[in-house]
Amino acid sequence: MSEFEKEVEKAEKELEQSLMPIESVEEEKLDDEYLGDLKMQAQEYGQKIQDAAEKAKDYANEKLVQAGEKFNELKDKEPKELVEDAKEYARKNPGQTILISAAVGLVIGALLRRK
Repeated sequence: MSEFEKEVEKAEKELEQSLMPIESVEEEKLDDEYLGDLKMQAQEYGQKIQDAAEKAKDYANEKLVQAGEKFNELKDKEPKELVEDAKEYARKNPGQTILISAAVGLVIGALLRRK
């Protein structure tokens, strides 16, 4: 017996073992109802995901517009004005300034560590 014939015989045995008896009509009906419920739930989850994606897109667009406006404001200012604004902010909000500095330091450190 050739190797090919052995493989065919082995595949036939595996196929026979994997075959299952046909279910009764009632079991098939229950399976259809169960699958119908699963399909409805999948459609509901799909709709929820689409809604969440739309909300995320709207939020991102809103923040992008705000960032663009802020960029235009900063673009029109002189560097000396920006430094004075930063100093003024630091005087008014020292705790936030320290947290912002730490966050920027972590981001820069992570970027430099990757290279």
